[in-house]
Amino acid sequence: MRKLVACLACRNEGSRLYGKPLQNLDIKKKISILQYIIDCLKKTREINSIILAISNNIQNKIYEEIAKKNNINFIYGHEINVLSRLVKSCEKEKGTDLFRITTESPFFLFEKIPQLWKVHIKNNYDLTTIDDVPDGSGFEIVNLKAYKLSLKNGKKKHKSEFCSLYIRENKKKFNFYKYNIENIYKRKDLRLTADYPEDLIVLREIYSNFKKKYPKIPLKSIIRFLDKKKNLKKLISKYTNESLKLMNI
Repeated sequence: MRKLVACLACRNEGSRLYGKPLQNLDIKKKISILQYIIDCLKKTREINSIILAISNNIQNKIYEEIAKKNNINFIYGHEINVLSRLVKSCEKEKGTDLFRITTESPFFLFEKIPQLWKVHIKNNYDLTTIDDVPDGSGFEIVNLKAYKLSLKNGKKKHKSEFCSLYIRENKKKFNFYKYNIENIYKRKDLRLTADYPEDLIVLREIYSNFKKKYPKIPLKSIIRFLDKKKNLKKLISKYTNESLKLMNI
């Protein structure tokens, strides 16, 4: 029986924006980016369990409290070697596959999880991914065995936050599948991740407009909303190409 575990890497370090996962989308109700992600995943049937893979640093103790509050598991692991944390967290939950997103990106394409999980299992893929979408809205489903092989054979760069880089650079060694996303989602001119203060402004505006749909705001609705808000698009336009460069590997 295959078991899909959402392994969420958490830490507060960050020179541009400190404590990204803890930044509030809803300041009044104190709903953070991470809380939004957890609530969304809890309502996703394909996700068997959720676990926080916390960086082993005293300033990250708050994530343990968040895990306990949400009745989910957690582990502590190496601060820099994010890949080892994800492997350790999936093993703790006795998972066969990992669902991976970054914890500063609340508005991911949850709508595609059921479809891609079925495809992933049926074809026994090592990595199933959605790329070519707004930065922060894609996700990966990864076979735990593939991550263990990446951890064993990869270099330092492969064990950083770019956890699937070894697989992407060695596609001939793995069963790799990149989903051909519909054109409406192919918007590299947009980003939905909290890396800069300007990003947070945009994410809060999106949440405020669609909060009645919490915690599952459709990406199509977000795209249409941003297309009408040129001021918001302009605010983040200078950052749109930064993180997507690696997705072209």
